[in-house]
Amino acid sequence: MMAKSFWARSICAAIVGAVLALGAMTPAMAQNVRVTVNGTPITDMQVAQRLKLFQLEGNRTGQKGATEQLIDEAIQMAEAKRLGITISNAQVDEALLQIARNMKLSQDKLVSMLQQGGVGMETLKDRLRAAIAWNAITEGVIMPQIQISDLDLDQQAAGKVQPYQGFDYILKEIIFVGSGSGSRSSQANSYRSKFTGCDNAVNLSLSYTDAAVIDVGRRHATQLPEAIAKELAGLNVGGITKPRVVESGVSMLAVCEKAQAEDLTFIKSDLRANAGNNQLETAVADYLANLRKTAKIIYN
Repeated sequence: MMAKSFWARSICAAIVGAVLALGAMTPAMAQNVRVTVNGTPITDMQVAQRLKLFQLEGNRTGQKGATEQLIDEAIQMAEAKRLGITISNAQVDEALLQIARNMKLSQDKLVSMLQQGGVGMETLKDRLRAAIAWNAITEGVIMPQIQISDLDLDQQAAGKVQPYQGFDYILKEIIFVGSGSGSRSSQANSYRSKFTGCDNAVNLSLSYTDAAVIDVGRRHATQLPEAIAKELAGLNVGGITKPRVVESGVSMLAVCEKAQAEDLTFIKSDLRANAGNNQLETAVADYLANLRKTAKIIYN
């Protein structure tokens, strides 16, 4: 999942935005070599096309930025080759198709728009191939090196638990189904005033039109929206929340059981994802920086 976010930033943001705004590209120019990276040439034409994409994206790093990005891609492809990672044409075609789907276009329409804008398909495919290769390196080589301490996560999570999040519940939802939130709310408030506990929840609902009782089951407070968790914390067993308008009608939650219980699972999951993403970003940047240090880069 973390690697997927890199994929989204490196491909969709650049290409989708560019396609929507593409204008005429610069006229054809001689294929002069601007830079050589480990023996792989980067030409004036490649730089010009990447620069045009940068301009459309609002990237102001200019020719230097475009050139450096192409250098990075050449280094990434060389590293993929060293690791025995090969990217098939089918993978690149699938990436193109996914971009078209994200834009709600057919692939032929996407290709046509790019070609009309002067972006050669091989240029785009090279960009995609490098991104797929780097994604594979990220998943296969860099991610396994990420170490996240469970002890640290436990300590951080414990520090984030609020008093209202220290409960475990068994809940029932009483929902008054249908449109007309005013009349539904009126019935819900009537039900709430007569509610005496979960054992009689179903029988009481039979006195009302379109009222349903649903077994929600066990929920920890950290699984619930903050406002609901705070309200439930103030209720005893047999209590019921105030009516809330939801998509299907008007809803209330009844407390069938309540116990003090600290569950850090969901807080830890969020912390783990954030910590993993932060560490991965740093590790990916360091990995590429080290590759650049050892690469033979010749500027012409």
